Amino acid sequence: MKEEGGYLATGDKAQCFGCEACVQACSRGAIGMLADEEGFRYPVVDRAKCVGCGQCRRACPASRPPKRNPPPLAAFGGYALDGTIRGESTSGGFFSVLADAWCSGGGLVFGAVADGLAVRHCGAEHPGGIGRFRKSKYLQSEMGGCYREVRAALAGGKRVLFSGTPCQIAGLKTFLGGTGKPDLLAVEVVCEGVPSPLYIHGFAEWLGHRLGGTVRSIDYRFKDGRRWDFQVMKATLEKPDGTVFGWKQDRWFNPFWSIWLQHLISRPSCYQCPFATPERLADITLGDLWGVHLYCPELYGRNGGASIAFCNTGKGLEVLKAAGHALHGHFLPMEPALRYQGPMRRAIAGNPRREECMADLRTLPFGPFVRKWAEKPGPRLLFSKYVWGNRQKVWCWNRLRGKKKIAEERSGEAG
Repeated sequence: MKEEGGYLATGDKAQCFGCEACVQACSRGAIGMLADEEGFRYPVVDRAKCVGCGQCRRACPASRPPKRNPPPLAAFGGYALDGTIRGESTSGGFFSVLADAWCSGGGLVFGAVADGLAVRHCGAEHPGGIGRFRKSKYLQSEMGGCYREVRAALAGGKRVLFSGTPCQIAGLKTFLGGTGKPDLLAVEVVCEGVPSPLYIHGFAEWLGHRLGGTVRSIDYRFKDGRRWDFQVMKATLEKPDGTVFGWKQDRWFNPFWSIWLQHLISRPSCYQCPFATPERLADITLGDLWGVHLYCPELYGRNGGASIAFCNTGKGLEVLKAAGHALHGHFLPMEPALRYQGPMRRAIAGNPRREECMADLRTLPFGPFVRKWAEKPGPRLLFSKYVWGNRQKVWCWNRLRGKKKIAEERSGEAG
């Protein structure tokens, strides 16, 4: 087989997104995924089974990049009117509402599900089971046989919503042949790079040792209803005697966030991500409504979380409109909407100390590793988050806007 481009041909890890399209495209079962020394999974070919058919190359989005959509047609901000959906979601709950709109007559939904500390992709009949797909997982999911299941469902005439990271959307599209599928709605998340699984497991072991238990699950962004922003990590642990207990820590004091946001532990391909552009592959791109307090404070909604949806295709726009009755929000001007979504404009910046950090992750005990690499929050950050945070800004600005509106109305009456 003459391989052209992609990790299987070059061995360049920056060319492998871990989407697993090559694995599922191989009809001989000759390709599997194996974790490297950093914990990231890469395809490995069993040459005894390989017949050189080229299916893996044709399915690789690095080898054959799928066609992109033009820049987004529209951006919509807000949150789900259903308080339960919103409370169980990372931000505003758009995903569940869109799934309801697309699969209202029945269909399948595919997405990432937390399985202990691991994350796996799976499918579920709508509406039962889609609640498992809520919440951000912050680990790259193992795809299993999802691409094949999507293909079979589409062949059977079912509607399918497939959600994932941009590279997973790319993997699905190349696996399906790159052509548009009328019964497929592709929904991606705004992605700022996936962290090393070694770090997640090291963090969990370190936390469990400190607290006297075993970490069973992690909610990376738990909504705890406090007066300030809800950037909290929550872990569920189990003691040796079977007692289950919880642990919470604010984001700004949590080493996970500090180290990840320094771009020290992301997958090599994330620093060169070809999908981090305004021209997307999915029908809809979902993310947090960053900048809500600056250009649309009316959508803040009592600190319960707000989402943004970029409609990249006509299909995506129609689904968003069909879901409108279950959403509180409105369309947003495109310039500020894109301005506050950095990963939709460029790949994450490389950190020159990444290799040093990853070497320490492999060799140092986790405590010393954290003390070396985690940055403590400074006074300016703490003030901006706890004294003059988003909630306080929105309250003040809405109050000022209200006073301005009253003044304008009185001025008009006087005239």
